[in-house]
Amino acid sequence: MNPTIPGPDGRPRCRWCAAAPEFFDYHDREWGFPVADDRRLFEKLCLESFQSGLSWRTILAKRDNFRAAFRGFDFRAVARFDQDDVGRLLQDASIVRHRGKIEAVVNNAARACELVETEGSLATFFWRYEAGPKAGVDPQTASTSPESIALSKELKRRGWAFVGPTTVYAFMQAMGLVNDHAHACVVRAEVEAARAAFHRPR
Repeated sequence: MNPTIPGPDGRPRCRWCAAAPEFFDYHDREWGFPVADDRRLFEKLCLESFQSGLSWRTILAKRDNFRAAFRGFDFRAVARFDQDDVGRLLQDASIVRHRGKIEAVVNNAARACELVETEGSLATFFWRYEAGPKAGVDPQTASTSPESIALSKELKRRGWAFVGPTTVYAFMQAMGLVNDHAHACVVRAEVEAARAAFHRPR
């Protein structure tokens, strides 16, 4: 199967864009471009945990609602959520009402605060797990990587929840820790240029 499809401009994009029209914009503007902003990193990891068992189209459609519900994914604010807040979110039909995932976001917000205290920033920590070139492995043919397995293990050791290797790998793909655009995808070169110019947080 061809790993790309023609985009709205006729140029090739990753085949997964065919799943929904709104995916083209997300693919072209966000997916795979490197991110160093702590709030965006936390948001994406949370949204990937919500996606578990669901489609990304469902989560993307509700992303603004999630942002409103979780204070823009300001993890310092979310870390102060209590059971009343969890109960309120369980009544919010505009998001995914899954108690375990909601409680995981609150827990992970507290863990994120701890991580910033010890590591300086979430970005500094996450970018230590940047994936190297995958020799002999075509883009989007693996659901985990050695780096995602290692990062998942360390996050779990630190008390994070809903951060399995597959969830973490999807997070790494989206946040630019690996360029997993198809080789023929027109955006792959743009992402590679952005990664080359990106200053890794230290």
